[in-house]
Amino acid sequence: VRIPPWQFERKLNESIAEELNKKLANKVVYNVGLCICLYDITKLEDSYIFPGDGASHTKVHFRYVVFHPFLDEILIGQIKSCSQDGVHVSIGFFDDIVIPPESLQQPAKFDEAEQVWVWEYETEEGAHDLYMDIGEEIRFRVVDETFVDTSPTGPSSAEASTSSAAEEVQKKEAPYTLVGSISEPGLGLLSWWTNS
Repeated sequence: VRIPPWQFERKLNESIAEELNKKLANKVVYNVGLCICLYDITKLEDSYIFPGDGASHTKVHFRYVVFHPFLDEILIGQIKSCSQDGVHVSIGFFDDIVIPPESLQQPAKFDEAEQVWVWEYETEEGAHDLYMDIGEEIRFRVVDETFVDTSPTGPSSAEASTSSAAEEVQKKEAPYTLVGSISEPGLGLLSWWTNS
């Protein structure tokens, strides 16, 4: 960790914690997860000042709080939106969760007019339409995760034009996406399973 000279008056632990949080907090680390905040510093090695650089450089061993749910973990979130691609869920600090149509309670259909997914629940009295409205709380199982390397790439070949650059901006992918499923009893909207 590089500590600039104007921070030498502060305690080393405070400066290092601030620099680590500046570097990692609220960022996705490839194949690790979404970094939240520094948990603790376990070991500080000697600090060095290199020629031509007035800053101190310290090798640090630390633990960091990271959001990375394991596969088959059950989470509760809120429905952010619905589209033909499935149900998009948010858990407050993380929005890149999608439940694809094949992972919904079956039979399900997409209501174009309302822009919501509907579970056609069969009973003895007939079918009931259970709507997945925006803002409702939903319980889902994590079935897959996708990491996309979004690190900058060098300029492409000379044939690349400004139109292809505009296309790349449009198809920008989230660096970390979770895929959920509600295709088993007890999963889905909390209001479906509670006595109200």
